[in-house]
Amino acid sequence: MASAPATTAQARRLDHLVLPVEMLDIARVRLQALGFTVAADALHPFGTENACIFFADGTYLEPLAIASREDCEAAARTGNVFVARDQAFRFRRGPEGLSALVVASDNAEADHARFVANGISGGQTLDFSRVMRLPDGSEGTGSFRLAFAADLRAPDLFFFACQRLQALPSDRAALERHANGVTGIARVVLTEDNPSDFQYLLQEVFEQRAIAAHSFGVDIEAANAAISVLTPEAVQAFFGEAGRADGERGLRGFAVVFRVASRAALQAFLVAQGVAFRLVGPLVVVPPAPGQGVLFAFGE
Repeated sequence: MASAPATTAQARRLDHLVLPVEMLDIARVRLQALGFTVAADALHPFGTENACIFFADGTYLEPLAIASREDCEAAARTGNVFVARDQAFRFRRGPEGLSALVVASDNAEADHARFVANGISGGQTLDFSRVMRLPDGSEGTGSFRLAFAADLRAPDLFFFACQRLQALPSDRAALERHANGVTGIARVVLTEDNPSDFQYLLQEVFEQRAIAAHSFGVDIEAANAAISVLTPEAVQAFFGEAGRADGERGLRGFAVVFRVASRAALQAFLVAQGVAFRLVGPLVVVPPAPGQGVLFAFGE
């Protein structure tokens, strides 16, 4: 993967990734075996639930499960884009994977207007609140506003801007310490037969005009992480695993690459946990498994 050009001043931050899972308890066991500290289960008011993994760089993973199918279906019927896209992903791809990339926002209404003006709006904005329980037993309520971006040619991946109207408790230090040494997300890898077809969508979502095109695909730099869209042949070469074999087109989530303090320490931890991995160049690669959804790779 080539390095993208230097980040522009206005490029958006990657906020988090949405990872559909079949059951949170299975995801928790798997993710803890990989050395992640997993937050307490939290319920959304529209029938989904998550158990997030927070990192010191401000990003996080959102493993997402169905708590109430009836509530989800009712929310989707009333125009809840978040739930409708989750349902569509599970229908097409199954219960696990990587379904959404999220950028940080200071003004989701302005983002929505920008998405509409640029022809990439995914639907109406969504406001909601949820409770989060911290390791010390205390609780706090966070309120959010989401603005959605999507491309009809990519039914298996969407994007949204997330504004915190009322921030969740800020003292998450205990949740940001991980036994595997992960400090943040370095790169998100997507796959598509012709990556440049989705260059415009990525540029608008991340407000980053500079993009690196190469024979393997395209790379774009968010303010704090890289996003790569690679051909199926490229992901096979880089990660030793096929990206897709169904012949369908459209962006699809393939891998998350994490930063670790020590690759050697990570390898020792995975061996002790009995987690299978392989070394691919500078990366420690862990294939997808129930509760994990997509390939995880770790590098210094």
